Amino acid sequence: MLFGDRIRQLREEKQMLQRQFAAMLEIDTPMYSKIERGERRAKREQVIALAQIFKVNPNEFLSLWLADQITEVIKDEKELAGKALSIVIKHIKN
Repeated sequence: MLFGDRIRQLREEKQMLQRQFAAMLEIDTPMYSKIERGERRAKREQVIALAQIFKVNPNEFLSLWLADQITEVIKDEKELAGKALSIVIKHIKN
């Protein structure tokens, strides 16, 4: 839950409420809360919007968001996850 932890940290640093960020994203507060807790995946557009709101590089948020997705897929494959990631990295480089 790398992405959720990061946006929670930044929101708390700004001493703002979840409902304020939910309103900026035009979603309800429970939905935003689930994104922070990692119970719901944000849409790519929401990730970019949050990066703009927090004034951070969108690539930082997109990387964390993507890492969460990858983690979700491989979390139960501890023995094979490292090898699979190595294959993916090699494949992407080509």
